[in-house]
This record gives sequence, C-alpha cells and structure tokens, in this order.
Amino acid sequence: MTTSRYLHPLHACLPLVLALAACTTVGPDYKGAPPVAADALAQSHFTRDGGASTAPAPAQWWRSLNDATLDTLVDDALRDSPTLHAAEARLRAARASLNQQEANRRPSGSASALGAGVWQGPTTDQSTSLQLYSVGFDATWEADLFGGGRRAVESASAQAQAVQADLADAQVSLAAEVAATYTDLRAQQARRALLQQTAAGDAQALALMRQRRAQGVASADEVEQRMQQAAATQGTLSDLTADIAASLDRLALLVGQAPGALDAQLAATVASPALPSVPASVAIGDPAALLQHRPDIRAAERRLAGRTADIGQQTAKYFPKLNLLGNIGLAGTDAGQLLRASNLALIAVPYLSWNVLDFGRTAAAVRQAEAGRDEAVANYQATVLGALQDANTALARFGQQRQTVMQLLAQQASAGRTLELTQQRRAAGASSQIDLLDAQRRDADARVKALEGEAQLLKNFVALQKSLGLGWDVAG
Repeated sequence: MTTSRYLHPLHACLPLVLALAACTTVGPDYKGAPPVAADALAQSHFTRDGGASTAPAPAQWWRSLNDATLDTLVDDALRDSPTLHAAEARLRAARASLNQQEANRRPSGSASALGAGVWQGPTTDQSTSLQLYSVGFDATWEADLFGGGRRAVESASAQAQAVQADLADAQVSLAAEVAATYTDLRAQQARRALLQQTAAGDAQALALMRQRRAQGVASADEVEQRMQQAAATQGTLSDLTADIAASLDRLALLVGQAPGALDAQLAATVASPALPSVPASVAIGDPAALLQHRPDIRAAERRLAGRTADIGQQTAKYFPKLNLLGNIGLAGTDAGQLLRASNLALIAVPYLSWNVLDFGRTAAAVRQAEAGRDEAVANYQATVLGALQDANTALARFGQQRQTVMQLLAQQASAGRTLELTQQRRAAGASSQIDLLDAQRRDADARVKALEGEAQLLKNFVALQKSLGLGWDVAG
C-alpha cells in the first residue's frame, strides 16, 4: 500500500479568490483627456491663407519640394541619426518594462534538487549516518484581488505608448531641422555667388574712382566710400563662408556623419544654387484632426493615462494581499527509490497579509500619485494650447511671407529693368561705367533680398509642417 502526504488548502475559497482577482480594480478609471480649447480647433480658425489647401497633407512633406538631395538627406537622417537611435532605445526599454509588469502578474516558480549526508560520531562503539535526497518545484502567485497589478500594467502600457510618441516627435523635429538647415545652406551658397559678382563690381568701381581722383574729377571722400563699400562686401563674404561651413557640419551631424563628410556632396556646382521650390498650394488637410495626432500631444495624453493608473496602483496597497504558495516534491533516504509514489509530497498554502499599521505611508503615496495625475493634466493642456499657438502662428507667418516674397520679386524685377535701361544708356554713351556698375550692384542687392525672402518662405513652410506634426513614421 502506498501513501501520500498532503496539506490541503481551502478549495472552496479558491474560486471566490479568482473571481475577486478578475473583477475588482480600485482607483479611478481613465476616461480620456479633458477637452481643451474646443472652439479653437475649428478648421476655419486656421485656413485664413489663400495658399493653404484642405487637401490631405502628405506625411513625407519634404518630397513636395522636388529636391532629390533634400530627400536623400532626410532619409539618411531618419535612418542613421544618433538622436533617433537613442529614442528607439528608450522605446525598447519602455516595452521591456511593460513585459516585466505583465510577467509580475503571473506565477513564479523554481526547481530544486538536494543531496545531503549526515554523519554522527561514535558515542559508544558505533557511529550513525543518514543520506537525504529530494527534488521539487516551488511556485508562488499573488492574487491581484484589488487590481494593483492590473493598474501597474496599465501604467506601463501607457508609458510605452508615450515613449513611442516621443520617438515620432523626434522624427518630426529631425526632418524639419534637416530641411531648415539645408535651406540655410542653399541660400548661403546662392547669396555668396551673388555677392562674389558684387565684389567684382566693387573692385572695378573702386579702380575707376581712383582714376577719377587722380584726374581731379573725384574727391577723396568718394574714394573712401567706395573702399568702405568693397570692404563691407568682402566682410559679408567671409561671414558667409563660415556660415556655409557651419551648415555643412550641422547637416553631417543630423544625418549621423562626421563633420566634413558632406562637403563634397553638397558643394555648390552651379554659379547660383537653386532653393527647393515651395508648392503653389500647401496641403494641410484638416488642421484640427492633424493637431490631435501631433506626437507631442499623443505623448502627453498617454502620460496622463499612465498617471491615472498610478493612483489605482497605490490605492490597492490599502487592502490585503493574498499569496498562494505551492510545492510539489519527492524526498527520501535512498536515491534509487526516490521516484516512488510514497515519497511524493504536495503542499498548497494561501497566505494573507494586510499592512494595517503604516502610519500614513499609503495615503501619502496615493496623494503623490494624484498630484502626478494633476500635473499630467496641466501638461496635456499646456501641450495642446502650445500646439494651437504653434500651428496658428506658423500658418499666419507662411501666408504673410508669401506676400512679402511677391513684393521682393517685384522690386527685383524693377531693379532688373533699371539695369537694362542703364545698359542701353551706357551703350549710347549717355551713362558712365560707374553708373552701370552701381545699377548692377542695386540689381544684385535686389536679388539677394528676394533670395532671402524665398528662403524664409521655405523655412516657414517647414515650420508649418512641423507645427502640424507631420514627418513621422506611422509604422514606428
């Protein structure tokens, strides 16, 4: 006859315990973020610019600028940027933390094996010895009676989603920064080409003025003015050369390369490098809907959800904890007979604990969690309001800059016509060479101002796309 040794738990209570663990969750349930400035999200609030279209906005907005070099730079940055790699690592860590919280709600177990020998020395004329062998498996599980574990998983899940939104926000910022820096570079290169023409004209005008001075038909003051004019142009050229080097190094850093790595690729290959072209009509879709999907807003909303779950996680500490302990094992003094059924032992123990005297620690933790939730609400509201201001300002500046560029182009056209007339008078002998050089200089100045205006319009276009939260990888 074989016998087994058992310590029976209260089987009748186990279904009740499991039912409680499945349905009781303390703490406030998250019901979504509070509404913020709902009236300001009306589409009509944003579409005041005639150049804005309600057509769906492309996520990869930089491709609408029709610049293959810019497309390559943004793609390289989104793939190789150390900033994004760091954000991706934070996302992996957050997801691992979520997996850890989910695993904490499951039973844990360990296997053990023991072989021991005990020898007792002779007290009379004999000695005694004993061998003990055992193998077993221990398991523990904390029944989540009041939902503290579920709230911990809920918080970790929201945090992981917030970090994923942070990654998307980093993608938005990176794409915009690459486009803005590339615009600066091309504008600087084009301006340098125009100023080099101006510098050549200044040198010629200075030489002619010195000849006039030698002939007594020009004053020393006129010569000094021409010298100062030529020196100012050379100084601006020197500053531009330094700015171009800085822009090249900045772009290299953004795409994850060493300074100087892009110098050959991005060197100006034409006399006056062209800027990327801003679309005639900018598609912004439904600004209100886009703002709701801005990565920074989504991150703030997810952090609010996580902070709300933290309250329930701390509130659960007010209530008892139930741990179920179990062991199954074989023990005997003969290793060869260890696997016999008579050596089997099963143990199951419910263990209830309740921290009834904590001197306000739990209450303080709950108040701290509630304050964290209130801070997250305020941060969410500030993020939404900041996004509204950002989008509205970006669209207003973009529309205004369109008008400014039109005026600068009109001034450039007028300076060009004046130059043509001066050239005609010069050919007819009615104007001097210095008059022609001055007209050329005014024409170059008008071209530089128009160039700067177009560059600013392009940067405002970039800022508008960033304000709408465009440029992130949905699959990320």
